[in-house]
Amino acid sequence: MLEIIRTNDVVILSLAQSLMKDAGIYCMVADQSMSVLEGSLGLLQRRLMVDGERADEARRILKDAGLEAELRP
Repeated sequence: MLEIIRTNDVVILSLAQSLMKDAGIYCMVADQSMSVLEGSLGLLQRRLMVDGERADEARRILKDAGLEAELRP
């Protein structure tokens, strides 16, 4: 699994997850439980992880959706 997005914005995460689901790319949000433990203040960022073999395809989909600025290097 490779990290492609790290953000506090749940809307961006939700959109990215939806795009991955539509493309049939397995993804998961890491650190979701940690942000609940810290009181949901938004201090800890959540990470969108995708299958490493499809990471390039996932990045291309997110760029096409206008989320290029959110992508991790």
